[in-house]
Amino acid sequence: MPYNDKPLDAEMQATLETQRTAQIKNGPPSPDVRLDRLQRAVDVLVGNKDRFIDAMAEDFGHRSKDASAMTDIAISIGGLKFAAKNLRKWMRAERRATEFPLGLLGGSSRVEFQPKGVVGVISPWNFPVNLTFAPLAGIFAAGNRAMIKPSEFTEATSDLLKSSLEAAFDEDEVAVFTGGPELGAAFTQLPFDHLVFTGATSIARHVMRAAAENLVPLTLELGGKSPAILGRSADMEKAASRLMAGKTLNAGQICLAPDYVLAPEDKVDAFVSAAKDAVGAMYPSGLKENGDYTSVVNARHYERLQGYLEDARAKGADILEINPTNESFDQQPHHKIPPTLVLNPTDDMTVMQDEIFGPILPVKSYQQADDAIDYINARARPLGLYYFGSDKAEEERVLNRTTSGGVTVNDVMFHSGQEDLPFGGVGPSGMGAYHGRDGFMEFSHKKAVYRQTGSEILKMLRPPYTDAFRKQINGRIKP
Repeated sequence: MPYNDKPLDAEMQATLETQRTAQIKNGPPSPDVRLDRLQRAVDVLVGNKDRFIDAMAEDFGHRSKDASAMTDIAISIGGLKFAAKNLRKWMRAERRATEFPLGLLGGSSRVEFQPKGVVGVISPWNFPVNLTFAPLAGIFAAGNRAMIKPSEFTEATSDLLKSSLEAAFDEDEVAVFTGGPELGAAFTQLPFDHLVFTGATSIARHVMRAAAENLVPLTLELGGKSPAILGRSADMEKAASRLMAGKTLNAGQICLAPDYVLAPEDKVDAFVSAAKDAVGAMYPSGLKENGDYTSVVNARHYERLQGYLEDARAKGADILEINPTNESFDQQPHHKIPPTLVLNPTDDMTVMQDEIFGPILPVKSYQQADDAIDYINARARPLGLYYFGSDKAEEERVLNRTTSGGVTVNDVMFHSGQEDLPFGGVGPSGMGAYHGRDGFMEFSHKKAVYRQTGSEILKMLRPPYTDAFRKQINGRIKP
């Protein structure tokens, strides 16, 4: 059925009602039910590992199979297993303090974690498997059901997500809907109990507007321009190796990829030299036919990235293509772009304005660390920030004076791989967070429960008000 047919809109609405009815009828799932769902998700990944890896390679034209096994399969399984391991602990009600003297008289306060119900998930193309299963870990742990809309850009992977998940789960547990932008727009208009969107900030505005019609709470994982600061104390070879590893993984098509480097003016040449060495060490046989180096996902994004380079070149930047074996990329079966540094970038260049999402890395110089901090603070708050250096005072200054979704010190992106740390953005780079317990909390309603004391001392709080009541109240009204 075409994705823009009205009957499919009705089918999604009917599925939502089916899941919501089942949730209400059965009540909050037991720990065993939640563990079973988590295990079935693991089984989908394990049982379809090679099919998922092949599908992603087909969708990208070429995608490193080893990288896919790590980023989309192993890491996803790790998150699901972490949730299963800690589930019973997370589910326990949380005791809270009770106001004096009610606590002494038998009153008690607690927070219970109740499933929200049906959670919608809109997953992107860059890590189509991981960014479907990572939120599912928290969704299942919290006792919810899920409806998923994967990206139309990775059609083979999306079809496999649909067939494999729907084979492992009943429709009232998990449902997957594939299709293009029209279907995506209809999906965002459904009255979910929570909606997770991973993608571009520009699209997130439309998602948030649609969700607002039904007052649907949101988790937005967006991106932006994540900066990397090289301190003067940084080990340049180590920093360049780690930066370029992050920038070339998935050909830089990562929401957390370093988007530009801020380097001390007198260290730029050293970084450039170290970056060239780092790429050569990772891809000594070249890039064009190298199975470890991923292509840009499609012609549209390839042309977009080439446009950034043309614009930067026209406005005076020095463009340095890091091509270890001097291959020609004019004729190629896919859309590979060598890692490319943009030196002496200016703020009027589109490469310094848009999120790059590709293997292009601008390198901008600074004189004092505070100049780098001021530059970051003058722009939208990023999803990630990276500081390289051994100067603890400078590190603290960077951490305290900048705001970002998360930080990795002396590497890039690794904070997102720690299941016990929240993963999310701030402002234009997102809202809400998941992974680990934070995912459980994100997809749970925190229900306040107070049990009243049996003592009738409370009688003094009811009319007619007495001097004893006034004394009690006046005792609380003081500086």
